[in-house]
Amino acid sequence: MIPVYNHEHAIGAVVAAVLARDLPCVLVDDASSPACAAVLDALAEADPQRITLLRHAVNRGKGGAVLTGVRHAAAVGFSHALQIDADGQHCTDDIPRFLQHAAAAPHSLIAGCPQYDDSVPTVRLYARYLTHVWVWINTLSLDIKDSMCGFRVYPLPSLIRLAQRKQLGERMNFDIEVLVRLYWDGVAIVNLPTRVAYPLDGVSHFRAGLDNLLISRLHATLFFGMLWRAPRLLARRLLPRRGAA
Repeated sequence: MIPVYNHEHAIGAVVAAVLARDLPCVLVDDASSPACAAVLDALAEADPQRITLLRHAVNRGKGGAVLTGVRHAAAVGFSHALQIDADGQHCTDDIPRFLQHAAAAPHSLIAGCPQYDDSVPTVRLYARYLTHVWVWINTLSLDIKDSMCGFRVYPLPSLIRLAQRKQLGERMNFDIEVLVRLYWDGVAIVNLPTRVAYPLDGVSHFRAGLDNLLISRLHATLFFGMLWRAPRLLARRLLPRRGAA
């Protein structure tokens, strides 16, 4: 499942890599430009048996696109959805390894843990580390190594139940929130190291002002949510976790 917003220069290579693994592909066009929309149309028309193209009439953000994709996947009968970004930053050679871990631990969320090359901006690394610290506080654990990587495999029943009862953030705050809240729900996290580069087409939709504000507000919200869950979270550390690996 690939959320797409104006990545017309990179999406073709990402889709080709997914199809090379003989996997069905759900593309979610988050109200992209006409140029990107045309590329997505061509991809879907070239392989309609394996590519499903879903569209938002207005831009809803990465989280909104992911939720549209996973709801579709669940509705047509899939138990899991592998999420990968459209900009080519993720190592598609690792897809089989992610799926193998999902098969071995079907109730777990398989989360990519980035191993960066020299293309990563230093400021991004510092910002990510600050988020990691807040996630460790808000889960009272070190079980989530990276909460911002968009390369992961979701167990769909757990995610759909969460989305039905909780309005999740639909922008760049989504990847963090969904991981923490699923952890709160008892879903085990399997962290997989994976190479990440920044990005093939040079396009980033991270908005430094608004997205940092949304993420900061999210950390504060999760902190207060953690407080009343603290006894259960601490007790959980003393008990074996279902599906852990």
